[in-house]
Amino acid sequence: MKEKNNWEEKNVFVTGGSGFVGSWLTKKLLEKNANVTVLVRDEVKNSGLNLLNVEGYNVVRGDITDYSVVERALNEFEIETVFHLAAQAIVGIANRSPLPTFRTNIMGTCNVLEAARSISTVKRVIVASSDKAYGPHEKLPYTEDFPLKGTHPYDVSKTCTDLVSQAYFHTYELPVSILRCANIYGGADMNFNRIIPGTIKSILFDEAPIIRSDGKFKRDYFYVEDAADAYILLGEQQDKKFFGEAFNFGTGIPISVLDLVDEIIKASGKTAMKPKILNQASGEIRDQFLSSEKAKKIFNWKPRFGTGEGLRKTFDWYREFFRK
Repeated sequence: MKEKNNWEEKNVFVTGGSGFVGSWLTKKLLEKNANVTVLVRDEVKNSGLNLLNVEGYNVVRGDITDYSVVERALNEFEIETVFHLAAQAIVGIANRSPLPTFRTNIMGTCNVLEAARSISTVKRVIVASSDKAYGPHEKLPYTEDFPLKGTHPYDVSKTCTDLVSQAYFHTYELPVSILRCANIYGGADMNFNRIIPGTIKSILFDEAPIIRSDGKFKRDYFYVEDAADAYILLGEQQDKKFFGEAFNFGTGIPISVLDLVDEIIKASGKTAMKPKILNQASGEIRDQFLSSEKAKKIFNWKPRFGTGEGLRKTFDWYREFFRK
């Protein structure tokens, strides 16, 4: 029996569609024959869409902080489903210069939600929040009923993104749902200051991987194809009981940075290599990991890729990229 395709010829808008996660999501939506329009601010040679050889999408050029650009895109392309992923997502950049992060992540979200509220064709909005929205908690893992209390600039921007989205549901009944994902990794992430692509790049160039912290920070690392599938899963839900709801997605298995780097070294085969530990990290929460029990219970969801398999696929992607 042929699997039902909920996306055939559906008009979809992806903000951040040329970014790391957004490009994987766009690729998967196009494979399902959706009509995908992406919002692109800057023309970047190594954008995710170029790196993944994605073709067949529409482009709207402009900034998420410009309301008129977002409203025009939703109206003229008769958008039914909005995936809002556009964000300044690098913690270090947010710490150095918080205002652009606040403008993009908070006001950009306000623009998307307000435009969606004003355009009658929009039936569904999926907003990218983050595990960082929870802020520091003594008890872990995070569950969806934890209070949102980010303390550092990027974390606060995601707390606000989340709360603004909930406000649009409770005040205007906007059909919005929220994803709070763990740390997403995979091929086509060109932010080499992140631990996984940065470590892989160092290994491929026979350089010692750099760990900015003491290596004991624990995180939940979530493979990018699982993340893209989670967005699509939530975008397919039409029941009103899912509107205004947030869902955690991750492996639920925390791993220290040191152990993570060791896993990448094993995947590379260069087992004699040792990382260089700087112990200089600041403005970051020490331990963070999610419970995805809500998604598992409601959707019978679970990640397809374990950490070992995801890291091997990621290492292979970068090895081929640098070989070219």
